[in-house]
Amino acid sequence: MAERGAYAKGVVRREEILAAALDVFSREGYRGTSLRDIAKQVGVSLPGLMHYFDSKEHLLTAILQKRDQVDAEAHPADGDFLDGLLVIMRHNRDVPGLVQLYITLAAAAEDPSHPAHAFFIERFAFLRLTLAEVIRDRQSAGMARADLDPEHVARILIAVADGIQIQWALDRSVDMAGDIERLWDAISS
Repeated sequence: MAERGAYAKGVVRREEILAAALDVFSREGYRGTSLRDIAKQVGVSLPGLMHYFDSKEHLLTAILQKRDQVDAEAHPADGDFLDGLLVIMRHNRDVPGLVQLYITLAAAAEDPSHPAHAFFIERFAFLRLTLAEVIRDRQSAGMARADLDPEHVARILIAVADGIQIQWALDRSVDMAGDIERLWDAISS
């Protein structure tokens, strides 16, 4: 019984670390954040922090997973995932450090041995399937051209969303959600 209690405390502590990391990264950015900053905010030593993760890359990947979970809860799609994507893109303006982290890990995850590789493979597969279904629903409702290939358009929308985040990271005047919305209007009508 004591083992389960210790395990439950470990899960709670890990969640506290991830919540603190989200906060620090969103404020300080990828390059401005050290693991010591996160450990200090949670009240543990750096080795104590790393006890919960296999490596720094595993921690950073867990932060992105937590970010997706928090975003989905805080900004529900209200039945239409494409509209939800636009809401998240607008929200990303407020968390530039997490956008930096996402961009950096996405590039590093190209290496199949990187801890974030599987995360991005699964994330893109989920996004493609979900967006393709929304496109089919919009086609059925007469809100999108019937000749669109939903899987192809979903892949393009994801590529644009990621690419526009890179452009925004370089030039904060870029309207991430607005540009995606205009692209959708151009290809769907």
